[in-house]
Amino acid sequence: MTRLSPSAPEGRIIIGRVGAPHGVRGDLRIIPLTDFPARFSTLREVMVGEELLHIDSVKPQGKNFLMRFRECAVREEAQRLTGQLLTVARADAAPLNEGEYYVFDIVGLTVYDEAEQMLGTVENVIRTGSNDVYAVRTEEGRELLIPALRTVVLQIDLPAGRMMVRLPS
Repeated sequence: MTRLSPSAPEGRIIIGRVGAPHGVRGDLRIIPLTDFPARFSTLREVMVGEELLHIDSVKPQGKNFLMRFRECAVREEAQRLTGQLLTVARADAAPLNEGEYYVFDIVGLTVYDEAEQMLGTVENVIRTGSNDVYAVRTEEGRELLIPALRTVVLQIDLPAGRMMVRLPS
């Protein structure tokens, strides 16, 4: 199971985390936190923490990437970025098909059953492999796990901040 990464600054989405430096020329290991890792090969600039950095090179390395920034020519300059998040503008999010949603759009939705009874708020999306599961916190503080299946999730209304579900019996 995979849990969500930390929250992104307003108007931005998280696509990765800076790992350890690699070599002496300022390369950094980048850990992807996106369902669209192919985006790294086309990036030209990215926010790392609060700083806009320009990308000189990107190379795949197993599940991660090696990235070099123009502003960090040597290992010591790059090392200060370790642990920071890489973000892009929400407008640059990868396009989705109809009926697909970003995790960051689902978290925070208020969940209701078919009788319009409020069940709680989505706190997390758990990736299980077969289907996602929405972790909903009730007003009583209990965690309710709702499978992200079309037979269970009847409606998602992002502008209204609502999700309607039919709980399995």
